[in-house]
Amino acid sequence: MTSAAREARLWYWQRMSAMVLALCVLVHIATIVYAVRGGLTAAEILSRTRGSIAFGAFYVIFLLACAVHVPIGLAAILEEWFSLPRRAARVVSGVFAAIMLGFGLAALEGVVFA
Repeated sequence: MTSAAREARLWYWQRMSAMVLALCVLVHIATIVYAVRGGLTAAEILSRTRGSIAFGAFYVIFLLACAVHVPIGLAAILEEWFSLPRRAARVVSGVFAAIMLGFGLAALEGVVFA
């Protein structure tokens, strides 16, 4: 694959993940507003999320969109701002994405399945 084709593919995936993230953020904020206005306590919120396949699926999609979107942008920042070679920037951003995904899945496991 040529460099131009690779960059076009990264551009595409970052834009697609941004669209998913925009929708997820809107749903997430609406959920927070609903919970706060309803006066729900943390215990009540957790009682509603425990075992909820829909809640878990939504946040897995949210997390996967982040795991696609963030490393692409982070690699570009590392290349442009810190003059890191492209390969090093992609390795660092890939490691960051893996850590973010791991922490996100652990948090989701605690909220939905614990």
